[in-house]
Amino acid sequence: MERETLLALARETAQRAHCPYSHFRVGAALVAGEQVFVGVNIEISSYGLTLCAERSALSAAVTAQAAPITQIAIACIDAPKDAPEYERMPCGACRQWIADLAPDATVYIDGSQRDFQVSDLLPFAFKL
Repeated sequence: MERETLLALARETAQRAHCPYSHFRVGAALVAGEQVFVGVNIEISSYGLTLCAERSALSAAVTAQAAPITQIAIACIDAPKDAPEYERMPCGACRQWIADLAPDATVYIDGSQRDFQVSDLLPFAFKL
């Protein structure tokens, strides 16, 4: 799937995020096999148990037994237009999920012109 098409889907999906505390909507869209899966961040009152958009989309793909995951697009639609790349990146937990479940995926970050690989996002990823 084209980079911009997948990023547009991630932005559209982010509109459905449940984030009553941070008001920071994030959407993710990924390609696994011939299918596309989406996810949003879902915040709850016990903030540490919040589900990130990336993990939501990855969970949907794994549940559907779709593989391999080849592309992931992430959009933080409430990030300021001039926010630097590091303010748009997945959290550490999501980076590890990506490393485990989509080790060869290309990752697109809305607001960045670069395409990332897992080694860019998490250079010393934990592995068993």
